[in-house]
Amino acid sequence: MTADGTAETPAAVPGAGMVADSGGAAGPQSRTSDIVPGPGGVMTDEVGVVTGDLTLRTEYADGKVTLRVQYKDADEWYAVTGTSVALADPAGLDAVHGVAVGLLHRPEG
Repeated sequence: MTADGTAETPAAVPGAGMVADSGGAAGPQSRTSDIVPGPGGVMTDEVGVVTGDLTLRTEYADGKVTLRVQYKDADEWYAVTGTSVALADPAGLDAVHGVAVGLLHRPEG
């Protein structure tokens, strides 16, 4: 505010608030954990239910988070049915992954 009570005009700063295309916070990211699902397994879009020792990957790209699973040490990844949703802030990726692991990892049944 100026001395006469009027608001100051903000200065334009080129590039302020932008993230570089060098894998910054908004770029593709992922988290992985080994899981053992309960007796019902995990439903996937490509092959139906998968069971046994799995690896869960939570991916963030283009404003969306997607869960994928693979049989431990396999090459193929499968999208977990119904898990591709918008995520406004990539900082939430760790929390989403933690919740997914908590829901899907049921080694005791």
